[in-house]
Amino acid sequence: MSELIRNIKEQTAGLDAVASLKVLAELFPGEIVFSTSFGWEDQVISHMIFANDIPIKVFTLETGRLFPETYYTWNRTMEIYGKPIHAYFPDSQLVQEMVSKKGPSSFYESVENRKECCYIRKIEPLKRALAGNRCWITGIRSEQSANRHDMENVEWDDQNQLIKFHPLFDWTLDDVKAYVKANNIPYNPLHDKGFPSIGCAPCTRAVQEGEDFRAGRWRWEDQSKKECGLHAVK
Repeated sequence: MSELIRNIKEQTAGLDAVASLKVLAELFPGEIVFSTSFGWEDQVISHMIFANDIPIKVFTLETGRLFPETYYTWNRTMEIYGKPIHAYFPDSQLVQEMVSKKGPSSFYESVENRKECCYIRKIEPLKRALAGNRCWITGIRSEQSANRHDMENVEWDDQNQLIKFHPLFDWTLDDVKAYVKANNIPYNPLHDKGFPSIGCAPCTRAVQEGEDFRAGRWRWEDQSKKECGLHAVK
């Protein structure tokens, strides 16, 4: 596997994000996907894929708890590019059992409950979305958190048994914003209201100046590691 990663790094070295995505699409024809949550970074990558007709399947996790602004961005993106965005929903039986047993807001009560909710609404659907694929494109940038700074732009995801590629890994937030503006890309209006990271509505708030990028996620928990498990690293 290290040889495959080395090969990808060699083939994408010195290339811009669009060219790199084209290389990956050729390396993994029909077995490459991109996950979007409609944040700034993901909108940039969706634009790159759709505007250049790169054969990469775009999907999103419909947790059932998204902001209205997120649904607006999702719909607007499909209107502009005329391309499908495949939705993966939680298993209805698992949601019913959790809510029936613990109520609709159990995630506030403990870290364990919150992780259970994240697993049912995000992790399990993600596994279905990734099944049968060999490469997963993400919008991760290294500066987003200490945990992500330890990653690399090409990785082996042992949990999901595939390659992960982060085309914007070395981009700054200013780079992302400039690209969005230059290409007139639709973006989530919550970004203009202090939301740099946007997840489920009950679990996300705006951040104040000087706060960490993910301080607005799960605000009632320890601030040291704001991850849901989608991009867990050892």
